[in-house]
Amino acid sequence: MYKTDDIGFEKIVSWAIDDLPKHYIDNLQNVAITIEDEPTTEQRYKQNLRPHQTLFGLYEGVPRTKRGNGYNLVVPDCITIFKKPIEASSSSVLDLMKRVRNTVWHEIAHHYGLDHQRIHELEQRKLT
Repeated sequence: MYKTDDIGFEKIVSWAIDDLPKHYIDNLQNVAITIEDEPTTEQRYKQNLRPHQTLFGLYEGVPRTKRGNGYNLVVPDCITIFKKPIEASSSSVLDLMKRVRNTVWHEIAHHYGLDHQRIHELEQRKLT
């Protein structure tokens, strides 16, 4: 487990956002990125999480691929990055940074309409 204070974690999340390809960030529309310690009971329920499971991040909103002409005057989508589960799985500051960056990218990919299978395919391509 590698722990950091809230300000340090916020800086890592900001770095992760800035480190993503510019076209992903420049084209975000109506999205708020927040940090919480852990998923709420409601978020855990909606994701069908079992007691021993947790989340590093969560995208809640309408993906861009599902937005029609009537998509306006709606509350922003929300990407939440969960600090404590990421810390619990990290062994060093570099490991924490990598997990945060991967989580931010994963949730932003959901905003663009990518499902878990497609995200996994892209991640595998990146590794080869």
